[in-house]
Amino acid sequence: MEHEQITELIKAQNIFFNTNSTKEIKFRVKQLKQLKTALKSNEEKMYKAIYNDFKKSNFDAFTNELALVYLDIDEAVSKVQKWSKRKRVRTNLLNFPAKSYIYPEPLGTCLVIGAWNYPIQLSFAPVVAAIAAGNTVVLKPSEVPSETSNIIAEIVNSNFESSFFHVVEGGVEVTTDLLSMKWDKIFFTGSIKVGRIVYQAAAKHLTPVTLELGGKSPAFVSKNCNLDVAVNRIVWGKFLNAGQTCIAPDYILVESSIQDEFLQKMKNRILEMDFALKNENYVQIINDANYDRLKGLIDEEKVYFAGDFDPATRYFPPVLMKNVDFSDRIMEDEIFGPILPVIPYEDLSWAIHQVKKQPKPLACYMFSNNSSYKTRIIDEISFGGGAVNDTIMHIANSQLPFGGVGTSGMGSYHGKAGFDTFTHHKSILNKVTWLDPSVKYPPYSPKKLKLIRWIMGV
Repeated sequence: MEHEQITELIKAQNIFFNTNSTKEIKFRVKQLKQLKTALKSNEEKMYKAIYNDFKKSNFDAFTNELALVYLDIDEAVSKVQKWSKRKRVRTNLLNFPAKSYIYPEPLGTCLVIGAWNYPIQLSFAPVVAAIAAGNTVVLKPSEVPSETSNIIAEIVNSNFESSFFHVVEGGVEVTTDLLSMKWDKIFFTGSIKVGRIVYQAAAKHLTPVTLELGGKSPAFVSKNCNLDVAVNRIVWGKFLNAGQTCIAPDYILVESSIQDEFLQKMKNRILEMDFALKNENYVQIINDANYDRLKGLIDEEKVYFAGDFDPATRYFPPVLMKNVDFSDRIMEDEIFGPILPVIPYEDLSWAIHQVKKQPKPLACYMFSNNSSYKTRIIDEISFGGGAVNDTIMHIANSQLPFGGVGTSGMGSYHGKAGFDTFTHHKSILNKVTWLDPSVKYPPYSPKKLKLIRWIMGV
C-alpha cells in the first residue's frame, strides 16, 4: 500500500471513529461475531496457508491459533457490556457532596502489528481486544509467513469496511510508513530490537504503546519435583512450534544431583514423541536465515542429544545441550528455536542470582513440590508471568493478564486486561449545586485552614 493510500485509510478511520458508531455495544458485538463467522468459514484456507508457511498441522493450527482467538471473541461478546459500564467509586470528604465515576472509553484509531511465529493468534487476539473496547483497527500482519498474511488480508478486507477494520500487508518499508503516522494506540508483538524502533516512533506522537516482546525465559527443576511430569511438560512447551514461541522455556536450571537423570528422561521423551515433519506433529523453521542462525548457536562439544538435520526442508530437530554456562554463546540472546541448554546448579541462591543478572524474562517456570522453593523464585525474580509445574499454559487463562516487564515488554492483554489496554478510563466528578461551602474560597483564615486540615485528615 502506498503512502497516500495509508494516509487516506487512517483519515477514513478517524472520521468513522468520530461518528461514535464504535462506541455502541451492539456495534462492537456485531463486529466481533462477524469476525468469528469470517474466520470459521475460512478455516480450511487458513490451514492450507499456515501449513505452506510452517508445515504446521491442522491440529496445531486450531489448538495453538484459532481456538484461542475464538475463545477471546466469545469472552468479549459475553462480557463487553459489563466491561464498558461506567463504574461508581467512592467520593472523599473533601468533595462532599458529589458522586464519582470512571467511564471506559475507546482510544481511537489503533495499529496492531502481528508476529510471524503464531501469525493468526498474535494478529487477531489484540484486534479482538481493540474492537471490544470500541476502536477502529489497522492490522499489519507479519510478512514472513507470506501465505498466512495473504489469507488474513483476504478474510478481513472482504468482510469489513476499511474505515473500521483493515489489513495492510508489506515488509519493513510499509511498517516504517505506518509507524510514521499518528495513531491513538500501537500494539506490537515481536523482537526486542524492533520493539525499540516501534517505541521510538510512537514517542514522536506521544502515542501509547503495548509491546509484547521476549527474552530468555528460565525453567527451574528441583530434585524434589515430579520429574516425569516435569520432563513431559518441558518437552511439550519447549518444542511446540519448533521452539519458535516467545514464552517457551529458553534454558533449564536443574539441580546438579539430577542433571543426568533429567537429561536421559528428556532424550527418551523426545524420541517417544517422534518430532518429525512427516507425521505433522512438528513444524519447520520459518526461513533459511533463522535456520542458519540456530545452527550457529550449537556448541558441538556440549551437545547431549540431537537428531538429524535437513536444511532442504528446514527441519531442525530437538537439541539438548549439557553443562552449559551463562558465558556460552547460546546464552547471549533468546534462542527462539528447538535448542535447550541445561545448566546445573548446586545452590538455588546462585541460580536465582544468575537469572537476576540477565534482562527480565517474559516467562519463568519452576518444577518443585517444595513450597519455599517456589515462593523464593516467584518473590525474588521479576518476570512477565509463568507457571508452577507447567510451561506455556498460563497464556490459556484469560483471567491472567499476559505481558512482559523491562525489556520483555510493557503492558498486558487477554480478557479484561486486553479491553483495558485499548481503553482510556475517564474520571468524572459530578458535584451538586445546592451546597457550595465557602471554606475553599478567599478570604482565607486560620479557622478555614484548621477546618480543611480536619477534612483532609492531615
